[in-house]
Amino acid sequence: MKKLGIHLLILFIIFGCASTVEQLRTKNRENLLRLSLGMTKFDVLQIMGTGTIESVNNPYRVETPKGKDGSLYEVLFYNTDKKKKGDRIADRDLTPLVFKNNSLIGWGWAFLIEVVPNYQHQIEVK
Repeated sequence: MKKLGIHLLILFIIFGCASTVEQLRTKNRENLLRLSLGMTKFDVLQIMGTGTIESVNNPYRVETPKGKDGSLYEVLFYNTDKKKKGDRIADRDLTPLVFKNNSLIGWGWAFLIEVVPNYQHQIEVK
């Protein structure tokens, strides 16, 4: 019985109280408010959390695009919104966190496009 309690506590800590994708989105939005420029990737991962809930990874994806200055940037995409119904998570549902040399330099789509102007994100066409 003690082992079960310990395992549940570990899962609770790992997933930061989020047990559904909607709770994960809410927690991710709340955690964005705790970030500050200059944080290390390790510190950001501690705040934003890592893991998988209902087959959704947190962060949702990671990319390393080349910026307009020729540098490589690491971008962690976190699921923060659900703008349309359906199972598919679209780019518009994600918030990118941008790192250079292991340091958080900004977040959001406007910032990513400023740093990596040729970044191609998925746009839904009707």
